[in-house]
Amino acid sequence: MRTFVVIVEEGGITAAATRLLRRQPTVSVALGRLEAQIGSRLIERGGGAFRLTSAGRELYRECTEIYGSISRLADLTQSATKELTGHVEILLASHVVTPILDQTLVDFHRAYPEVSFEIRIETSRNVLRGVLEKTAPFGICLLNRRLAKLEYERIYREHFGFFCGPPHPLYGRRNLDISDLRGCAGVSFETDSMDDALRPVAIFRRDNDLDHNIVGRSTHLEEVRRLISCGLGIGPLPIHVVRQDLENGTLWRLPPYENPPAVDIYVVTNPASRLSRAEGKFLSALKAQIAAKTLADRTYDGLSPLGFSPKPVGPVQAQ
Repeated sequence: MRTFVVIVEEGGITAAATRLLRRQPTVSVALGRLEAQIGSRLIERGGGAFRLTSAGRELYRECTEIYGSISRLADLTQSATKELTGHVEILLASHVVTPILDQTLVDFHRAYPEVSFEIRIETSRNVLRGVLEKTAPFGICLLNRRLAKLEYERIYREHFGFFCGPPHPLYGRRNLDISDLRGCAGVSFETDSMDDALRPVAIFRRDNDLDHNIVGRSTHLEEVRRLISCGLGIGPLPIHVVRQDLENGTLWRLPPYENPPAVDIYVVTNPASRLSRAEGKFLSALKAQIAAKTLADRTYDGLSPLGFSPKPVGPVQAQ
């Protein structure tokens, strides 16, 4: 069944064999043996096609549930120890920047230094899948739609501005209007679409006729920022995240200067998951940090990032 899960995740037998460090015929035989035991064909293959059958989809769901539970047994068994030890995996969307998470890590490490951490970066969609399949205790990500089996609590709200880099013709220009951006090449995130996590940004681009000629995309904020700063096109970034780039001149703020698109970031949990003591305590500590601040205190507009008083900076104030 593990071989079957890897075949599905990799989208083919050859790729699965590479990941499993096995020969392709061995993986094919394992799949055939599983189909014989189940009594149903699990994957339609041949002629370049690779598609799960209805039986294959159902088995894959069951396998991921089983795998998610087994893979975390080691963390669960440490609950019998007196001293809090164990491991906490945090599944994050790209570049989650908030003092709420940072302060939780500081305080928790001071209180429980024997607990280890792993931070794994995924797309928001994969974060949700990891929590749903119980391979991660919780996740922090953006949302487009809510899955009924999961629970959500908003950590903070960030605003996305539009920016360009020094090579771009609009760099350094003040008193721009949104019409000045029309016709410019653009770069953005893979999730910047009407049916994905950055829907508010996609709506803004559509309504202002900025959704044409996208020349570059990435799932990671650092790479979107790279494409923008290199002058490939204008693009959206969380304003509070790129403040240092504005200060050192590697980015220039473009319209809209007022009421930029707002996006909420959530901590996502699965009520059906059994958390280890370390995971449960960390999640409780994180939620306590959230509850200690109002939404206004957890809303970052870039002019007063993370609640700190900024120094006056020309590009940020461009009107």
